[in-house]
Amino acid sequence: MIGLWDTTGNEVVKALAAERRSAGGVASGMALTLIVVVDEKRVREAEAAATIAAAAHPCRLVVVVRSDIERERNRLDAEIVVGGRLGPCEAVVTRMYGRLALHAESVVMPLLVPDVPVVTWWHGEPPAEIATDFLGVVADRRITDTAQAADPVEALRQRARDYAPGDTDLAWARITPWRTLVAGAFDTTEAKVTEATVVAPPTDPTAALMVGWLSSRLGITPRRVDTNEFPRMREVQLSCANGDQLTLTREESMAVFRRTGQDDRALPLVRRPLGDELAEELRRLDADQVYAEALGATAGLRGLEQRPPQRVHVWKDPATAQRAEAGVTAHTGTSGES
Repeated sequence: MIGLWDTTGNEVVKALAAERRSAGGVASGMALTLIVVVDEKRVREAEAAATIAAAAHPCRLVVVVRSDIERERNRLDAEIVVGGRLGPCEAVVTRMYGRLALHAESVVMPLLVPDVPVVTWWHGEPPAEIATDFLGVVADRRITDTAQAADPVEALRQRARDYAPGDTDLAWARITPWRTLVAGAFDTTEAKVTEATVVAPPTDPTAALMVGWLSSRLGITPRRVDTNEFPRMREVQLSCANGDQLTLTREESMAVFRRTGQDDRALPLVRRPLGDELAEELRRLDADQVYAEALGATAGLRGLEQRPPQRVHVWKDPATAQRAEAGVTAHTGTSGES
């Protein structure tokens, strides 16, 4: 590992090239560049997830930690790791202070592997509008995690309002096992589903997306039953036109499958580590139309998959926003006293 303190973007690029030569790294072996926007306290967690994902998708990992943007003096610190604890992954962990943090692209862009896709992952709450973060604008694929938001379900709806082809959310990867089990239940029958019910905590974004997926695939309006007795989505119930009732119920790392006229079956439903969920989303680098349709159904919006894939950067200066808010507050206070 190489550590650079109070350095420049050019020095980081030079140090990465030197470390790669020393380690025998070959850029052509990189499948993509993965940009991770993360808070300081979650850097190691993001690295661990990226290491798992890199086993299937060798990548250059560029971690962006934006710290203390109100600091008067700009500063850039960086760590460079090639191989070692990150396996087949090259990593540059950057910590940006002051207003440099608002222009992270000036440091990140020279670090992108040429001629391979760019994926940006926000390991934390993403911006409400992806276009306000240049690191999202330059990406071919953008991964969010609405479970990290204060209001996960509303955050998922915002992802629908702000959607552009190439966007995805880890809630989608988290319901892959559920979707697989539901789809598998109809391998031996063509019975039409007339009703569906999802039982889950009211703040569970995976349940909201499951409702959207069932709606978009089956053309029905599933019912949502809220419960706080379980930490995650608990059950999916399906009623068919032929009278069959199908139920999938989570029981720890298993799902109990019940169907009218058949014995109960226990099926695997293991909660995967974050790295496996990330690896799943890195398998495809084009737009996921099924996800777009499910997300649109979740938020009551249509035609998400038909939106243009390109985003145009929208510059928003937090300092300007704070001054404007302070001005509005002061104005309100003055008028209230008169």
